[in-house]
Amino acid sequence: MRYLARREHSRAELHDKLSPYAQEGEDIAAVLDELEGRGWLSDARAATQLVAAKRSRFGLQRITHELRQKGIAEELISVSLPSLKESELEAAHAVWQKKFGTLPQDAREKARQMRFLQSRGFSMDVIFKVLRSAEMES
Repeated sequence: MRYLARREHSRAELHDKLSPYAQEGEDIAAVLDELEGRGWLSDARAATQLVAAKRSRFGLQRITHELRQKGIAEELISVSLPSLKESELEAAHAVWQKKFGTLPQDAREKARQMRFLQSRGFSMDVIFKVLRSAEMES
């Protein structure tokens, strides 16, 4: 209950956290089923919360990777993808603006800015659009 009180967890994530504390003969799956039955555990809510928390700082690839790491089902991931795709360019531009704010002066600086955005999970297509839009603005 303490884990769920702090934030939403996926079923797989909570199973991994509870496994070290389980005594032999205890059924973790039954406990998780009970929590889901009462509405206290939901993979959909966990996915929604993670997407909302990460959306403004990370790209589609990184968020998708984190959802998979937390054991969220592919169906739930695919449900959240369209809204992420819509806002990815805006998020990338905001991240770039906050970190750099100025156009790269040479190829080395451009590569550095591109690597940074790539490490945040933005696709190369989105990165090129961000840099091109910044060039047009100036």
